[in-house]
Amino acid sequence: MSLLWTVAAFIVALGVLIVVHEYGHYLVARLCNVQVLRFSVGFGRPLFTWRGRDGTEWVIAAVPFGGYVKMLDEREAPVASEALPRAFNRQSVWRRTAIVAAGPVANFLFAITVYAGLFMVGLPEARPIVGAPTSGSAAAAAGLRAGDTIVSVDGEAVSTWQQFRWHVLKAALQGEQLRLERISDQRHLSEAVLDLRRFAGTDAEGDLLATIGLQLFRPPLAPLLGQVETGSAAERGGLKAGDLVVRIDDLPIDSWNTFVDAVRASPARPLHFTVLRDKRVLQLAVTPDVREVSGERFGRIGAAPLVPASHLERILVRTQYGPLEAFARATNKTFDIALFSLRMLGKMLLGEVSWKHLSGPVTIADYAGQSAQMGWISYLTFLALISISLGVLNLLPIPLLDGGHLMYYAFEVVKGSPVSERVMELGQRVGLTLLLIMMAFAFYNDINRLFSG
Repeated sequence: MSLLWTVAAFIVALGVLIVVHEYGHYLVARLCNVQVLRFSVGFGRPLFTWRGRDGTEWVIAAVPFGGYVKMLDEREAPVASEALPRAFNRQSVWRRTAIVAAGPVANFLFAITVYAGLFMVGLPEARPIVGAPTSGSAAAAAGLRAGDTIVSVDGEAVSTWQQFRWHVLKAALQGEQLRLERISDQRHLSEAVLDLRRFAGTDAEGDLLATIGLQLFRPPLAPLLGQVETGSAAERGGLKAGDLVVRIDDLPIDSWNTFVDAVRASPARPLHFTVLRDKRVLQLAVTPDVREVSGERFGRIGAAPLVPASHLERILVRTQYGPLEAFARATNKTFDIALFSLRMLGKMLLGEVSWKHLSGPVTIADYAGQSAQMGWISYLTFLALISISLGVLNLLPIPLLDGGHLMYYAFEVVKGSPVSERVMELGQRVGLTLLLIMMAFAFYNDINRLFSG
């Protein structure tokens, strides 16, 4: 069921993003009076075909990894004299530029629309409250303490943990220092300097924030079960919501953290639970499932704690904005993520950041499935993020991509005439080689992640 869910979420994500990208090309081509012969979602053998009133052939093809918009063009087939004004190659360089750039722009506009919608709906998010920093870490050296609420980063106000995390990731990539304004548990306002210079180019394949010593603050919780996942090890062992765990084997359980540590340390090993349920003491046998991350095995039973309303009020904040501010914030966020992606690619090319960050279809499918299972908000956020990545990738000046065509048009504007067929042919070979190298790295990383958990 999980595999089917992952495949379905991946196919839907691909379909949506391909349609968004290609529809950008299609719409601007129609606005420029260029005849569109075919709009295809996918490559290879057509599975479904129908013809629109404008004469465009709409196709859903067998191989879903991409799509294309085929336009009338003398370079591909003879064109009747009366149709020449509608041929793509007969358009001005500015119209051709607009048509080609419209695909990536559509991806960015899609992301902006999604983020703006989420900002207007308003979402409960974690406040930027810091947990106890790891001893000897950069966060500890900065003087951060458990319960500190981050108010601003380098003078820019932050209201959620996600905003704070984003500032830290960008600064770590650039190897910079961050000036933090914080409020302690005692309501004292002070500043701290988080030095991230030694993290420039750090392999962030794992949790970079944990390496820095940062973690989200979690109030101490009783080992009281608030939710048990269907089909989980907890359910198979007889645990129910409302159970208070008082002992695991010979270990007294006095907090949720103690409970989690005991479970994580026992993958696939039967544990004897002593629980209090409706004033009755029960003895249950629970065998944690095995999870593996970065070569480390740990146990998981699929249970969540009961969080009191007072705790939720302290750690959660609802962020909601009006339409204008929502779109402004969404535009800024999309631009910020796109710029961050470009910097990451640049550092990969310079060897400053590991190529392990490059992901292929297997990893993307896995994230699609995970985000879909977490709910529609997570799935939409995932779609927006992948849409930005797709837009950035297509704008790279690599022949065969939209950015490669835009590069040719820039040369055409400078020299006053189109790039020669010979140059375009050589460019296609170079572009194909570069894309194959990137795909090889992406597939290798996918396979490596798959076998390493």
